Amino acid sequence: MPGNDDLRGELLSLLGALKNHVAGERDGIIPGSRLSRRGAGRPRPEGALTGDAAGSAAQTKPSHGKGPGSLGAVREELGDCTRCPLHRTRRTLVFGEGSPEARLVFVGEAPGEEEDRQGRPFVGRAGQLLTKIINAMGLAREEVYICNILKCRPPGNRNPQDDEIAACEPFLVKQIEAIDPEVICALGTFAAKTLLRTEAPISSIRGRFHDYHGRKLMPTYHPAYLLRNPDAKRLVWEDVQKIMKIL
Repeated sequence: MPGNDDLRGELLSLLGALKNHVAGERDGIIPGSRLSRRGAGRPRPEGALTGDAAGSAAQTKPSHGKGPGSLGAVREELGDCTRCPLHRTRRTLVFGEGSPEARLVFVGEAPGEEEDRQGRPFVGRAGQLLTKIINAMGLAREEVYICNILKCRPPGNRNPQDDEIAACEPFLVKQIEAIDPEVICALGTFAAKTLLRTEAPISSIRGRFHDYHGRKLMPTYHPAYLLRNPDAKRLVWEDVQKIMKIL
């Protein structure tokens, strides 16, 4: 009966919301009192998809086109990059993923072991935490764009070197220009220092917006740092709340 189907759908929806609520509180990403209010009165971008609909769309649609100035054109220009020595040790080039019309772009440092294996950004433990943060903001991964300063994994996950950043950053800039987001969230020291051209520690520049070519940029701690320092999760939540007020 149609009435029973409608009731079943509502119950499944409530169950999903409850699971997200419990997961967010358990992981300490957000306080429970804030979780119930996240996204209240904040409209989503026109045509944005969430949940299963967004996941289905991501599987059936290409993530970027190939026209001039598009993400596809940037990826094509990057090619099978050999512009720095990292191409000799990488397994897979990790370009980025998400919505080509995202209002929010997350920029990390470099791919790790799991990212190098899968060819996708932020899919290891730190990436799983980032996904939970994105969900806590009332968004899905498919609604934002995620990438890194470097497209290839440094050996042993060492810090990026200046020549590697110099080779890769022009493509990051083109990615951001193609997407044209309202806000950029720089995750960690190297992302913040590279984008803002500063040597200031992340602890002194996080928590407030900076200008990046006319766009708002919020530096915050990298999810990998949060895995080692769980107490900093609340600082990151304070930072992303400021982003949520804009979106």
